[in-house]
Amino acid sequence: MKFTIILSTKNAETNWNALRLANLALKKGDEVNVFLMGEGVEYDQSSNEKYNIKQQVDTFLQSDKAKIVACGTCMKLRNQQSTDCCPIGGLEDFYTLITASDKVLTF
Repeated sequence: MKFTIILSTKNAETNWNALRLANLALKKGDEVNVFLMGEGVEYDQSSNEKYNIKQQVDTFLQSDKAKIVACGTCMKLRNQQSTDCCPIGGLEDFYTLITASDKVLTF
């Protein structure tokens, strides 16, 4: 199955849980894409000891069935640069991800 998870918040607990679900889906053999939009492009900045988002992202990115794409406009509004855990993309990427997915989940 192909999943797209949309993160639109920078809430640490919410994003940590979404990424835990993403990693579980990968372990079950699914393909998982994460699209970051709005304040979701800041998701990695809220990692902490209790909600270790960085660890979840590192695990996620080890899979060849995992992909993260961030809204370029949302990043520009926040003066953010493209990184491995927040690579710049656009609405065309978002459209492609959701039309190719079997399930789309929003957090």
